[in-house]
Amino acid sequence: MLRLCLSPLDFCFRRRGASDFLLWHTDLKPHASGDFSIAVAQANYSLEDQSQVFTSPSATYVGVYDGHGGPEASRFVNNRLFPYLHKFASEQGGLSADVIKKAFSKTEEDFLHLVKLSLPISPQIASVGSCCLLGAISDNVLYVANLGDSRVVLGRKYLENKNCHVEAVRLSTDHNVADEEVRREVEALHPDDSHIVVYSRGVWRIKGIIQVSRSIGDVYLKRPDFYRDPIFRQFGNPIPLKRPVMTAEPSIIIRELESDDLFLIFASDGLWEQLSDEAAVDIVFKYPRAVSVFCYL
Repeated sequence: MLRLCLSPLDFCFRRRGASDFLLWHTDLKPHASGDFSIAVAQANYSLEDQSQVFTSPSATYVGVYDGHGGPEASRFVNNRLFPYLHKFASEQGGLSADVIKKAFSKTEEDFLHLVKLSLPISPQIASVGSCCLLGAISDNVLYVANLGDSRVVLGRKYLENKNCHVEAVRLSTDHNVADEEVRREVEALHPDDSHIVVYSRGVWRIKGIIQVSRSIGDVYLKRPDFYRDPIFRQFGNPIPLKRPVMTAEPSIIIRELESDDLFLIFASDGLWEQLSDEAAVDIVFKYPRAVSVFCYL
């Protein structure tokens, strides 16, 4: 059985009934491959994140959207991504990497349109964005697509000396320039800009502004023409761009689920900054369903 334990914000672990610090949570609910639960703990004054699960007899969709700069992008993704997945999957005969890429692309395109319409009355919307983590299960196949540094980790069973253990298998890519490989990727795309990634306020940031290299939104870092827009220039200090410094192209993995795959943890970076993949998986594994322990982020 595959159990989904996901959440979108700052973290805590509680047994059922001890819902301190939680904005809301759900008990275990069934989906096509097992059970899932969701919980939200509001870490910031303003809730900028969203999460959702859609279940049907044939498929399960999971979304974790970690907003920044405001809630508009994560709310927009929450309303648009799943309908586009359903639309394109129906048109193309089922889920595929191409279907997922088209759904991400259309969501990004629609948000750009919203930004253009909203700019005269709300210019700050051009600097709003959201990380986006998608999981989809159909016909015993798991699809994972990711923008930003939210993460999905699989708990997989193995036997050692006749004892059952669990290993953590990371299934997504963190698009965060704190990772040296991601920094090199960004630098390679901008060989003429020696300051494309700089160390600022204790962390690595693209143009000294943002840590993630992929997102929905963050239009002012993707569209050089916004730097020249007189309305947006009145808002803050937009940086001059020769080319986009971020992208909405997701990393996608496809995996056929196996009998030793026990559960998945979907979470934004608030959890992974506090716990290693192994520690999170170990907690979920050690507290079985009968004990009713949830993973909150």
